[in-house]
Amino acid sequence: MKTQTIILILATLSTGIMAGVFFTWSNAVTTGIGRLSDVEYLKSFQAMNRTILNPAFFLALFGPAVLLPLASFLQLKLQPQKLIWMLLAASLLYLMGVIVITIVGNVPMNTILDKTALQDISLEDAKTLRNSFENKWNSLNWIRTYCAIGAFLLAIISCITLSN
Repeated sequence: MKTQTIILILATLSTGIMAGVFFTWSNAVTTGIGRLSDVEYLKSFQAMNRTILNPAFFLALFGPAVLLPLASFLQLKLQPQKLIWMLLAASLLYLMGVIVITIVGNVPMNTILDKTALQDISLEDAKTLRNSFENKWNSLNWIRTYCAIGAFLLAIISCITLSN
């Protein structure tokens, strides 16, 4: 199997993993903890954010950011041309809609939550923090979800195109 094919398969797999992570988070995790009281919600979110920051997650998150552009580059000398454009579109969609949104949107909000001493928070302050956090964070995560799914679909189509 050619190197460019292996890279494309790995790019597709890693993009699919992240699409699944974002979808599960949006569809089940935030919906489930959204039913908790303000303090419980914030403590749960804080604990999950602290837990997810691990090497496996970073590899999964940044894998597509490296592999999709690399797959695009490796396809430059090959045919068909539409494969290059699909991979470039997948790369841009993932980089802008997942990585940039994560860095400029979700991470700063997570940092604020992480630095909050929730054991000492008043019910009023918990409500205020949750109100400033929950809807915005969830909306940004849905953007990441849709962009990761779009990039995944483009990568799948690229794999199918390459095999024909």
